[in-house]
Amino acid sequence: MQPSITAAYLARYRSVAASGGPAGLLPLTGAQRRFLISRRLDPQGRPDVVPLFFGYPRGAVDLPRLRRAATRLASRHPALRGGFATVRGTPVLRLGEPSVEVARVTVGPGDTAREALRRALLDWPADGPALRLLLAAGPDDDEELLALALDHAVCDEQSLGLATAELGAAYTADGAAVTAATETAEDGRLSGPGPAADGLAAYREAVELQLAAEAAAASPAAHAHWAARLGGLSGGPAPCGAAPRPTGMVVHRLPAVTGAARAALFPALLDAVSVAAHRAFRPDRALALGYPWGGRPPGAPPVLGCFLNTLVHPAAAGTAGDLGALGAAWWDDLDHADTPFDELVRAVRSAGAPWTGALDAALTFEDLDRRPPLVLAGTAGRETHLAGRPLAAPLAVSASHGDDLLVRLAWDRDRCPDAAAEAAFEALLSTLRHHLGAA
Repeated sequence: MQPSITAAYLARYRSVAASGGPAGLLPLTGAQRRFLISRRLDPQGRPDVVPLFFGYPRGAVDLPRLRRAATRLASRHPALRGGFATVRGTPVLRLGEPSVEVARVTVGPGDTAREALRRALLDWPADGPALRLLLAAGPDDDEELLALALDHAVCDEQSLGLATAELGAAYTADGAAVTAATETAEDGRLSGPGPAADGLAAYREAVELQLAAEAAAASPAAHAHWAARLGGLSGGPAPCGAAPRPTGMVVHRLPAVTGAARAALFPALLDAVSVAAHRAFRPDRALALGYPWGGRPPGAPPVLGCFLNTLVHPAAAGTAGDLGALGAAWWDDLDHADTPFDELVRAVRSAGAPWTGALDAALTFEDLDRRPPLVLAGTAGRETHLAGRPLAAPLAVSASHGDDLLVRLAWDRDRCPDAAAEAAFEALLSTLRHHLGAA
């Protein structure tokens, strides 16, 4: 078997690092490399952005204080201090000074804070800071809306909880530790005592453990599993234009899932999204349903970064499937969950399937018990959601579980008519109720 993609990447990175290349370089995880490839394939080179939106009473957020807190957060985490670069054909993270953007977004007459923030996020520069905090309020609004947005290449679900907790703590302390720290950045190298030096060692350890796990997961058994599991995939979604229209979104709340049904929730979501995608697109083939999975490898420090992997579920046509069989197949997939996405694509294509690696639909699931709200000086933000953002797939479903189960379906209006998407959402909810009621 030929060397794994991860092993080949590590060999190139180590060659660059050992040959006197630029200082302050760190390797990238498989997820980071995938996001950078997706960025290059986007007609406008847009990064995949993960935003959280919080409402606060008008005047409650002190922007200079928030800027100090955000700078403190960035100084602690190498993923926020660096920028992505290509050195001798090898993608790397190049360390530098902490850089954040904290700004008030102007809301004009007849405009809304939501629309102003949506436009600002669409204009996210590919070479700008990885962390942005944008505040907006209309002239008659009693509430200000704060967007905490991160480049997905530097964050995952666990990172979001870490970011909100540390940002809130730094805001409450008013960033006093920043003035006492002796952190510097010189030629890309971090030095001096305090959290920056400790954070660099922890981040490097976490990335190296992740890459070791990814290299080990590119085994013949994993290749055989994914080739058999996804061998029916072909083609991919039609490309959209260079400037796609705002996406649509529908939202519904279901009761919280408890007891035995909780263990069946994710397989039920996979099947519900599969039914919805087939209802929306009516294809004559299996669809590629991608979902992020994973976290830090065992023993890795709790650092902010991108350590998730993208797994793929073959969404077959039809009505609701057998939940027991679905769950068993999903657990088999999780036995190979460390297989990097690029290795998964290679395995499927080596089996003769003409799949490009493009996703037809995407599912993300968030356990809100693991992520605290953003609390600024004792005031907890009211989390909300915005429609109209770019999507990683023509159809994207997000489920958040806390006091209830919030399900959101967003769709690309260039690829899916509104009526078809709304019918798909009804099919999704019907399938989900069927599975959870029977679990």
